[in-house]
Amino acid sequence: MLEKLLSLDTQLFIYLNGLGSETYDGLWLIITKQVNWIPFFLLLLYLIYKKIGVKQTGYLLLFVAVLVLATDQITNLFKYMVQRERPCNNPEIKSIIRVVQVRNSFSFFSGHAANTMAVSTFLYLLFKKQFKYFGFLFLWPLIFAYSRIYLGLHYPLDILSGYLCGLITGYLMYKVYQWALRRFKVLKEE
Repeated sequence: MLEKLLSLDTQLFIYLNGLGSETYDGLWLIITKQVNWIPFFLLLLYLIYKKIGVKQTGYLLLFVAVLVLATDQITNLFKYMVQRERPCNNPEIKSIIRVVQVRNSFSFFSGHAANTMAVSTFLYLLFKKQFKYFGFLFLWPLIFAYSRIYLGLHYPLDILSGYLCGLITGYLMYKVYQWALRRFKVLKEE
């Protein structure tokens, strides 16, 4: 069963990775770098600040930082427990895939997918009623994580597992944040 699942995962990876072309490699290299998302983060931060004020935005950023840290540690734990080789380093498929970028760390599961989904889930649950089209926030993890397949760094199962981890950690942090809002008056709106 596991062998069949991994085989299907590899076949899907080869298909999705093969959709790329040298023409778009530069674009996907830009998309995959976190620093290039700073304008998006600043816009998001500004919109949130306008809704909840400076003090509560500061607390929210603290929770986001803890969320990313926790998700990162969970990801690293799984990577070192599972030790799945990245597609770009897999000798069985390396000659037939497009390798745009190489990393030597393990593949399962994607930290990019887990972190972006965790933050998106957390923020969506908090602000879905305040912003009409806030669901579009989930385009960020979709685009960001697909870049990892395009570049040859992750299998689809790595991405989906990262999404699942992100959904769970984002939801749990949302619950902790809601509890903290009720428990501590310092987090109340200004």
